Amino acid sequence: MHRQVKAIIENIEKVMIGKRDVAELSVVALLSGGHVLLEDVPGVGKTMMVKALAKSVSAEFKRIQFTPDLLPSDVIGVSIYNPKTLQFEFRPGPIIGNIILADEINRTSPKTQSALLESMEEASVTIEGETLQIKKPFFVMATQNPIEYEGTYPLPEAQLDRFLLKIKMGYPSAQDEVEVLRRAANSEPIVNLSPVISLEELLELQEEVRSVYIEDSIKSYIVQLARATRNVSEVYLGVSPRASIALMKAAQAYAKMQDRDYVKPDDVQYLAPFVFGHRIILKPEARYEGVTTEDIVNRIINKSVIPIKRYAEQ
Repeated sequence: MHRQVKAIIENIEKVMIGKRDVAELSVVALLSGGHVLLEDVPGVGKTMMVKALAKSVSAEFKRIQFTPDLLPSDVIGVSIYNPKTLQFEFRPGPIIGNIILADEINRTSPKTQSALLESMEEASVTIEGETLQIKKPFFVMATQNPIEYEGTYPLPEAQLDRFLLKIKMGYPSAQDEVEVLRRAANSEPIVNLSPVISLEELLELQEEVRSVYIEDSIKSYIVQLARATRNVSEVYLGVSPRASIALMKAAQAYAKMQDRDYVKPDDVQYLAPFVFGHRIILKPEARYEGVTTEDIVNRIINKSVIPIKRYAEQ
């Protein structure tokens, strides 16, 4: 694994026990310039994961606690009149930062949810006709609890499509949970966490990810998987070309994590369920039968023709 990436993940593991796969996927999204939706039951460490990642890379961390009464101006900021200068002054909201925790994003109204769309897609916010660029790196990790349905607003497809990956934390094993108790009994681990790389080094890593080579046959393979999601009987709506781009960028970041300068089919296969899963809309009868979008993606991968000829020749 790449030296700097390994340092980030090992630093996160000082706080998050037994969640290496989640840490790796979060770093994939960070390196590729994407965003993450963390979905799981309360208390499994979603918020702690974001804080640990922010501290590991010397990033400015901002938290937005989404509630039903939250307004768009509470997220992006507002202009306030200053009687001394006789002018309006812009007071930036918590979206102006490096790593943003959008906590319980599905508990706020669609109007406020939409305030995130421009920032997540273009790293900018528009206030009273003026566009303000958000400094890089910019990374949003949103959390939602799937079991809380009362007073929640499901994320629309346009919002879900802005997230590069959707990850589920899962419960820790019995052994890992004992270790969590042991560490929590002595002190709060997140308090003593120190950065392992600087923001400048993170920006350099993000730039290096863009230069990771991806062969045309791998690009065709990504398109093959994406198009297959549009031709499944249980699927009402398959993934868009934006999802294909997202999978390509995630695969480049994952290859860089493995200290490679090229993408392999294995990278695409591993990441496809996390990139495609939340972008597929199932038909109602498929949901009633217990079919999941992950089942659909894995079935497509198992039936796909893997581009291995050129690798075999090498």
